Amino acid sequence: MKISIASDHAGYELKEVIIKYLNNAWHKVENEGPFNSDSVDYPDYAHKTAKKVNDGNCDMGILICGTGNGVSMTANKYINVRAALCWNSEIAKLAREHNDANILAIPARFITHEEAIKMTELFIKTTFEGGRHKIRIDKIKNI
Repeated sequence: MKISIASDHAGYELKEVIIKYLNNAWHKVENEGPFNSDSVDYPDYAHKTAKKVNDGNCDMGILICGTGNGVSMTANKYINVRAALCWNSEIAKLAREHNDANILAIPARFITHEEAIKMTELFIKTTFEGGRHKIRIDKIKNI
């Protein structure tokens, strides 16, 4: 699976932990930055991952900032993106099963590295159920 990942400075350390996990699990990872913990603006990096997922250049994305809110708000501006802000593994799993989420947004300041890895693993491995959920997903674009 090809996964784009990005963060801001608050999520930098966790991003590096997740990249290591993904590489060990044989996924192709595209690190969109940042490449150190210096202060940055989260939209600059969230747009890179969201665009790759939106355009079909990556299968999924992972975005990380302090609360997860800023990166998810940015990513959800893209028509083909369904970014889900998750703070535990059950929510990450349900975001895939029921919402066909394609970007996992993680709040770095509020979860452990272990929980982030567990969420990432479930997010990647869980499939969309379709059915009644597909009908609902289709309604998101109809404004």
